[in-house]
This record gives sequence, C-alpha cells and structure tokens, in this order.
Amino acid sequence: MMTGPDSSHNVDTEIGGGLVVTGAAQVPGATAAREKLIAEGVPGLLAAGDPTLWGPEAESEARIRLGWLDTFKRSREFLPRLAALRAELREAGLDHIVLAGMGGSSLAPEVITRTLDKPLTVLDTTDPQQVLATLRDRLDRTVVVVSSKSGGTVETTSHLRAYHQAFLDHGLSEAEAGGRIVVVTDPGSPLEERARQLGVRALFLADPYVGGRYSALTAFGLVPSALAGVDVEVLLDEAAALASRLAEPTDNPALALGAALGAAALAGRDKVALADDGSGIVGLGDWIEQLLAESTGKNGTGILPVVLEDPDAPGNTGPDVLTVTVGGSLRPTPGKGQVLRDGLRVNGPLGAQFLAWEFATAIAGRLLGINPFDQPNVTESKNNTNRLLEQGLPTTTPDFTEGAVEVYLSGGLRAGSVAEVFQALSATSGGTYLAIMAYLDRYADREVAQLRSLLARVASYPVTFGWGPRFLHSTGQYHKGGPTSGVFLQITGAVTEDLPVPGVAYTFGQLQAAQAAGDLQALASRGRPVARLHLTDRAAGITQLLAAARSSGGEA
Repeated sequence: MMTGPDSSHNVDTEIGGGLVVTGAAQVPGATAAREKLIAEGVPGLLAAGDPTLWGPEAESEARIRLGWLDTFKRSREFLPRLAALRAELREAGLDHIVLAGMGGSSLAPEVITRTLDKPLTVLDTTDPQQVLATLRDRLDRTVVVVSSKSGGTVETTSHLRAYHQAFLDHGLSEAEAGGRIVVVTDPGSPLEERARQLGVRALFLADPYVGGRYSALTAFGLVPSALAGVDVEVLLDEAAALASRLAEPTDNPALALGAALGAAALAGRDKVALADDGSGIVGLGDWIEQLLAESTGKNGTGILPVVLEDPDAPGNTGPDVLTVTVGGSLRPTPGKGQVLRDGLRVNGPLGAQFLAWEFATAIAGRLLGINPFDQPNVTESKNNTNRLLEQGLPTTTPDFTEGAVEVYLSGGLRAGSVAEVFQALSATSGGTYLAIMAYLDRYADREVAQLRSLLARVASYPVTFGWGPRFLHSTGQYHKGGPTSGVFLQITGAVTEDLPVPGVAYTFGQLQAAQAAGDLQALASRGRPVARLHLTDRAAGITQLLAAARSSGGEA
C-alpha cells in the first residue's frame, strides 16, 4: 500500500478516501501513464476544475460540465426539503414512487435503491406493454418523479403525459393530478415551465453545471432515492471522503483507476468487462456502462463496457478485455479464473464509487485525447426517430421467417435460419464486438437477456446487451461514434396492446418502433452488419431465440 510521497506507483493496491483499487499497476502502461499525469499536474488541476485539460476544442464544454467534482456539497442544501416531502407523501398514503427518466436521470437512482434495498419503480422505456403495466400498478398510491436534464427527452415527456392523463382518468382533479408529480430538471428547461403549468407537488432544479451521466450525486440521483427511503446524506459523506484525495499524487485510487482504464485502451484492451463482486453493491455496472461508453465512444475510439452477469460469466477475459469487479466496502473473497489475477478490483462505498468512476473517466478521456463531456452522435438516432414519426415507418420485407421470428439482414449478413444468424453475428470478419439491442419489456421479457451469455460462449469477440431505447442514452453513442467495428443484433416484438401518448399524434408502440427503425438506419448507414429479429409472438419468439443460441454452441 502506498504510504507517502516517495512511494512507488507500481504497487498492487491503492487505498484512499474509503476506496480500494487493486491491480491497476499490473495493467501494461498504467504506471507510465500515471507518472505522466502526475508530472503534468493533472490530478490537482482536475480536482480544481481546470477546463483546459482536454484541449481547446473541449474547453467550452468542460467549463460548464465540471460541477460533479463538488456537487456533493451543494446537494446538501435540498436534503431538509426532501425529508419533509417524503414525510408529507407518506402521511398522504402515497408510498409507491415511480421514476420516469432515461439514462443519467434513471440509472443512478436504480443502483442506489437496489443496493440499499428500497422500493423504486423505474420507467425508462417506450415499450407499451411495460408502460401499461407500470401505469396500472398501485396508481391510487403513486407519486411519479419526472426527471429530465434537458426537459425535452421524448420518452420522459411521453411518460409525464401518460401519468397526468392516468391520474385524471382515475378521477383526480387537475390540482390533485399535479400533486402526484415531482419534477427534477435543469433551470430554464421546457420541463420547468411545464411543471409550473401543471402545479406539480414539488419542483427540484438540478445543478446545471453537471452533465446527465455525471449527475448521480445531484438532484437527479438523490430526489427519487430519498423519496424511496434512502438516507442519501450518507452517499454525500462517502463522496466527500474520497474528494479529499483526488488532487493527490499518492493514495489516490481514482487516479489509479483512470490511468489503468486509459492505458489499457491505448494498448488495445479497450473493452472493460464489469461485474458486481457480490459484496453489496447491485447493478453499478449499468451506471458505469453509460458513463464510460457515452463519455469515451467518439472520434473513432473509446472504451466499451461489457456488463457481465457475474465475475465468472462468459466474456470476462480476452486479449482486448480488461476485467473489473466492483463492490462494497469489504474486500471481496477471491474468486475463480483470471478475473482477480489479470484485472482490477474497485471496492468501496457507493458514494465514493460514483465520484471515483467520474474522475477516472475524465482522466481516461485525457489519455485518449477526447472530450469526455459531449455526446456528438446521440442526436442522430433521435433525428431519425422524429423523421419517421412524421413520415411513417419504412415498409420492409423479411429475408425469411422461422416460427415466431421474422429475420431482416443487412451489411452483408447471410443466413437461412435463426441459428445461422447467430453463427454469422458471432464470427463476422472485422468485428470487434457484438451488441444485442432488445426493444422489449425488460421485466416481462427479461429472459431474452440470457442471449448475451449464450452468444458470448461462442462469439470471437465480446458481447454486450442493452434494453432499447435506454441504451440509446448509453452505449448508443459508442455504437455510432466509437470504432466502426461493431456487429449488431436488434430484437423487436409485436405489440398486442398499445397506448396513445396523450396530446400527440402517435402511440407508445409507434414511438418505440420509430426509435428502433431510426437507430437501425444509423447503424446500417455505416455499413456494419445488422440483423433485426422481430418476434411476432414475444413469449414463443424468445423461447425460440434461446433454443437457437444453444444449438449454435452457446449452452454451458
């Protein structure tokens, strides 16, 4: 362990601010990268909020995006108001908290509440089946937290429209319906204006100097978590303890992590396999996935997170893979294989984890020579979606149909069965990763996620899995802005019961279909292999897909 300013940086374990990072010095090039960063004064400059660290082109963006470094201080200001609001809601019998948000507005609260075992329903989809199921769940006891930084996120504004109408249909007055809604947004956003029009129960204006994916310790992460029953002040205390080490050249685990991530990517290990280590933190990989992919996946480069089911899941090793296990404040029990011999362990409390990964991502961005605070390719699929909603979906004919699965192939893919589709996707020349993108109900259709591990057993490159459209706010940036070497599998499903989006001319089913088609167009325009599997019967189709994956060699 490092003990002072003369300590070598090539030690295996670094401890500081309640966080422990093990294995960083074993990553080739990490020690040299770290020493260069220290020689250039980067830790201190970043901790002080210097916006010049990523070059002149990034400076204007960085100048308004570094508030995450000390937002844990400002966030304390609204904690008394949050506590009073929760007590007020409980007294009124409103104990079912629903969070309507996407990406940075929903991922952190989901991790926080799952880790601390507090009930929170997260609505981050346009799938009409999932939206309807959520709307019909305990509506008489529901308060919906509507979170959007920009205030114009189409999914979230659609959720607000649907919930407001549902409250009215339930017999509430306009004033009573507004009393069931809490809004979190940036100052001056369209959502702030809409909230005031609706007379919502509470409006929280978030820190405008923090980007969405860095917003875990702002109102976006804390409001829904606190209303669900989490003592969020503990998270702020944990972050504060780590913040005291960020400027230091030694005993700085966040610096060690960032240097390792950047050095590994520069050396060709640009896939980061992420797994919970079983020591208490649940689902952090999904939050890290958005942070890393959207921050670094641009200009033809980037770090691709691969979220694993557990540390020993298929895809945890490989010549281009850096394995990272994350967990609680206790040191994890050693596991199997190369996961602990040839990877990183990042252990510490959740508040420190949030700040450490944000700091490390900014460090990795400097090493990669990119701006870690913009997302230049995210709007492409959004623009395609809007155009398709206006003009109508394209007419397409499947290449073939097998059972409950219609198969559409592009980018040079050839197959005559679903099993052959999987075989082709798993061994495409020039491919460096396979991304599975499922526009389905992530609760009712959750078994389809098994495809990741099944295909990872046979694929010649790492395999990721994302639920649409939420991955568009995460790995979607990497898919289009990162290396043009992805291979893509899109899964869509028949809609048996649709739901109009109140106040607009489309339904949730049409919005979901337009999002899937718009993203498909964005991927196909890059000439990459893309297969779309449309399930005419969701349950039967998922069973069929899993059977085909197993027959392709994916069975353990």
